[in-house]
Amino acid sequence: MDIRAIGMGLLFALIWSSAFTSARIIVADAPPFAISAIRFAIAGIIGVLIARAMGQNWNLTREQWRATFVFGLCQNALYLGLNFLAMTTVEASLASIIASSMPLIVAFAGWAFLSERLTKLAALGLVLGFAGVILIMGSRMSAGVDMLGIAYCLIGAVALAVATLTMRGVTASGNMMMIVGLQMFVGAIVLFFASLLFETWEFNWNPKMITALTYTIFAPGLLATFIWFALVARIGAVKAATFHFLNPFFGVAIAALLLGEALGVMDVIGVAIISAGILAVQLSKQTHTPK
Repeated sequence: MDIRAIGMGLLFALIWSSAFTSARIIVADAPPFAISAIRFAIAGIIGVLIARAMGQNWNLTREQWRATFVFGLCQNALYLGLNFLAMTTVEASLASIIASSMPLIVAFAGWAFLSERLTKLAALGLVLGFAGVILIMGSRMSAGVDMLGIAYCLIGAVALAVATLTMRGVTASGNMMMIVGLQMFVGAIVLFFASLLFETWEFNWNPKMITALTYTIFAPGLLATFIWFALVARIGAVKAATFHFLNPFFGVAIAALLLGEALGVMDVIGVAIISAGILAVQLSKQTHTPK
């Protein structure tokens, strides 16, 4: 792994983790599904225009179209839509911790449903990772956390894992930026209709919310997604996924710094355990191949 790949991985982890804090700011002044649909529509237009300027087109392969729809549905509509909904009642730090368990879910799904080999190191990583999540959730539950919000976060994490599995082998086929843009429209359409069914459109447009929304569109929405696809194309999905072990640290640190969210001793211990578990799972994949 070269220095450029390391820099890309660190930048991706930092931007990805910051999305929970910006989302928490946004949903304080806007309905979560509606603002997400608006965000994805804007990001989709910008992404497609950038792709066209790069000489890319929408003549995707059948596999790329399938991945675009599945990724747009799972990552944008389900994972991000449900996380925006959850953060009307759940702190950004907790949402980021749950979402950070995605590599553990991917590893478990690969073993349970795709007959992938689970080494002793990977098994230890899964046990550690999920134990860390349970430790943090247990301490938060005793403090009266909203369980429905937790459920939304958990469903979102599973959806993100499905999206990650779907993108295996697709990024090397070209048209990456076009895929990034088009999958935004999938999320925008699904969440627009969900908003019509379940929400009242009441927005409080103010400088803080608009700044957070703009940042979320360009940084986590477009830049981080493009960096991730480029990183996977450069070093492979297994090595790229190693950087996810940083997400729990970055997520809670950014939420504490910008939102003033309190961190307890169990939170710090749990984050360290989760990160160690994610790292163990990813390192095991670099030395072993699936059957």
